[in-house]
Amino acid sequence: MALRIANKFPIDTKARQAVGVSLPFSGTAVFNSTYTTAEQLKSNLLNFFNTEPGERFMNPNFGGGLKSRIFEQLTQGTFESVKLQLQSQINDYFPTVNILDLQVQGNEDRNILRVELTYEVVNFGIQDVIDIIIQ
Repeated sequence: MALRIANKFPIDTKARQAVGVSLPFSGTAVFNSTYTTAEQLKSNLLNFFNTEPGERFMNPNFGGGLKSRIFEQLTQGTFESVKLQLQSQINDYFPTVNILDLQVQGNEDRNILRVELTYEVVNFGIQDVIDIIIQ
């Protein structure tokens, strides 16, 4: 019988060595470090969702563009359009992320947009959920 051994990111095996910086900036220090690749990947995805296209220097297509969408007329078609756009961009910018479920919902009357992403990291068995509400 075959035994499956879980893969690990090499940097995760080094104790007390920071992988990156947690975003958005919050907490007791200005720059809070992340110590696992899973934490850093979640932070990178949050940064992606909170960035508008054209906002990042030398990478004008990067960003979820959610804030600009709440000023549009929100309909079911808008939600589907946002979902397709996010799926395409996540596949482009985060090739190690496998989208398990992506829900885009909202309240048309109050201009609220809610995105819930359930994802896993390919070949590493890391699963997590990101829930973002833009008002």
